[in-house]
Amino acid sequence: PSPIPFDLKEGIIEMVRISKRRRRNKADPFRWFGVAILLSVIGLTGTLTFMNQKSGDDKEGVVVKTSLVDAYSASKILKNGLPYLVYGTAWKKGESARLVQEAIQHGFRFIDTAGQPKHYNEGGVGDGIVAAIQELSLSRDDLWIQTKFSPIGGQDPTNIPYDPDADVEDQVLQSFEASLKNLKTKYIDSLVLHSPYHAMEDTMKAWRIFEQLVDEGKVLQIGISNCYDIEVFQKLYGAARIKPSVLQNRFYSDSGFDIALREFCAEKGVIYQSFWTLTASRQALARPEIAKIADGKDLTPQTLMYAFMMSMGHTPLDGTTSKVHMMEDIAVMERIQSEEEIFNPSEMEEIAFLLGITK
Repeated sequence: PSPIPFDLKEGIIEMVRISKRRRRNKADPFRWFGVAILLSVIGLTGTLTFMNQKSGDDKEGVVVKTSLVDAYSASKILKNGLPYLVYGTAWKKGESARLVQEAIQHGFRFIDTAGQPKHYNEGGVGDGIVAAIQELSLSRDDLWIQTKFSPIGGQDPTNIPYDPDADVEDQVLQSFEASLKNLKTKYIDSLVLHSPYHAMEDTMKAWRIFEQLVDEGKVLQIGISNCYDIEVFQKLYGAARIKPSVLQNRFYSDSGFDIALREFCAEKGVIYQSFWTLTASRQALARPEIAKIADGKDLTPQTLMYAFMMSMGHTPLDGTTSKVHMMEDIAVMERIQSEEEIFNPSEMEEIAFLLGITK
């Protein structure tokens, strides 16, 4: 069953339709009046922020807080086994706390970060999580937190969350303790090795500590990121006592869209997470054929891409900073969660072709 009552689901889908019309006609002074009427009709409670916008102004007045998001829980979503979106927090720096809180306000329940100060503000992510939990009266298992151990090669030499001279095993443990402190939590739902080491021996040293953390109940699952060589992933999978539950890779043409890796993941029950999902396909998503398919599905080209990935059984990372886009993206996740078949098989093939995904 859908985690959101039917009338609310229809309401949020209608909000997406309104948002699409807004994008076509930004000069329309009454576009937010329609949203306000809709929200009052379907009984959502919360605060609306209205902004007087000139044509072409990209600022957005949106729903800041509603009771809609209270219907979501990560633990419930995981139990139904259907694909979902993960909120990505890379490159958000000082805005991390605010954006994570807003993402949770708008329905995101899965959060991705890393113990890599060079690209992530893990402490800010933790602050945003705590603020949202308090504001929305959530429990810890309503949220799913994923962080990463980043080997020294991916760190800023002046800001490393562990002793760079320590053994690999101690580096993992020191980084993990820093992550627990930053994220204000006693356990991590998913711990990911940010990239394989050049030497498989070092990769396995880190992995054995990951397994130890699972044994101790401090981590619920483990995985790896930025692993594009199927032989390396298969070696890790074969040598691991606790198998990787997730592979997180950039989804782009340079890697052939990970076709062989994704097939292996499907065979072994490994969740494939994609990042850079929209950026890498920006040109393809601008094609008129994509726009036509999206329009017929009450989607934007961007939400079509997320729907396409989830329809393949994958888990896209979504790093939007726009409140409107957060609502749109959660709306398409809700459609997937309600088991709607957004695309038929021939449409899936056409979209894959237009994106350049070929075997």
